[in-house]
Amino acid sequence: MNRRLFLRTLGAGALGIAAGCAFSLEEGVFNPCLPGPAPKQLLDNDLVAGSWVGIDPAKFWDCHVHVAGVGDGGTGVWITPQMESLLHPWQSLQRRFYLNASCTEREGKVDEDFVHRLLSCLGDFPQGAKAMVLAFDFHYDLDGARREDLSAFFVPNRYAAELAQRFPNRLEWICSIHPYRADAIDELDWSVKHGARAVKWLPSAMGMDPGSPKCDSFYKALVRWNLPLLTHAGEEKAVYGGSLSEFNNPLRLRRPLDQGVRVIVAHCGSLGEHIDIDRGPDGPSLASFDLFQRLMDEARYEGRLFGDISAVTQANRAESILTTLIRRVEWHPRLIDGSDYPLPGVMPLFSLRRFVRQQFITDAQAQVLSEIRPYNPLLFDFVLKRSLVSGGQRFMPVVFESRRVFEVDYFEPKNL
Repeated sequence: MNRRLFLRTLGAGALGIAAGCAFSLEEGVFNPCLPGPAPKQLLDNDLVAGSWVGIDPAKFWDCHVHVAGVGDGGTGVWITPQMESLLHPWQSLQRRFYLNASCTEREGKVDEDFVHRLLSCLGDFPQGAKAMVLAFDFHYDLDGARREDLSAFFVPNRYAAELAQRFPNRLEWICSIHPYRADAIDELDWSVKHGARAVKWLPSAMGMDPGSPKCDSFYKALVRWNLPLLTHAGEEKAVYGGSLSEFNNPLRLRRPLDQGVRVIVAHCGSLGEHIDIDRGPDGPSLASFDLFQRLMDEARYEGRLFGDISAVTQANRAESILTTLIRRVEWHPRLIDGSDYPLPGVMPLFSLRRFVRQQFITDAQAQVLSEIRPYNPLLFDFVLKRSLVSGGQRFMPVVFESRRVFEVDYFEPKNL
């Protein structure tokens, strides 16, 4: 079987394995990876040009950009061997989709190609616009031991920091540190002093409980450095790991919030259900997004709680969630843009026809977006979100000026 047929077979299998999830085949299974930059007629299109009206590109920091790779080239990136084994078909298929989405398929050059393609995509953005690349820590157990057997992948802080240092005009970086590590505070201090703008957690995959007292010393250090915590909430489908789904309950974020940490809820908790632990451990299950809304509506968390809108336009998100996020304009100063790159390049994850049917966008807009995507999924994600309309309302420009949430004084920590 030749490689192209093999990949198509894998893609069909992936959709079968993921039965029950929302996928769309309207733009095919795999990203054709057309070489950038995008054609001038697309970049000059009124839809693209109009997306920047009211936005200062120097304040545009895409806060949710993953670093995909396999560890070639000495980057230190690590992936579980299961992602390379057909004995673990779903994880193997995920890897194929992620690498295709970021157009990184040359053997021995995967990590290099990922960075090249990301920078190529950013080249279609105005000068000053940046992506924030995410480090990603291992799973650790309650004793602070690293568990590779429960980890999906690892992106070192040193590598993410190096990328931001090599390409300062286009990249910032966000560190990832498990709070149960014996060296967690030292690693945080190093990261901040080397330019980290926030800390990234995915609790269910990494194995930390944001509501645990074991995190308190780390929260104190975050407050000391005035560094925000970007943490996943809601159901997780993109990353396998420890599978401790209860750790993604938005209500567990009360602990860092109450201790003064600025918390950014990735994806606004827009997928799945969790127990309403405000009503006790046996409380009813509610939509994760409803629990996120509860926290956003509490006045004491204003200025401290934010939501990133990455992934909210994927096909498995409910129309009502996107409608709420667009129409609740009082939230917009607390929403920040993120793409979840390279996922916008996973073709079956988005349905433009659905957005046309739901009257978020027009047919003409969908056509332009469809043409942009094979060249630049990053630009596709931005222009799509800027084009969405619900009840006459759009996401306000402030949502896309994310820099404001991450700018802090790094030179002197607070004395507590």
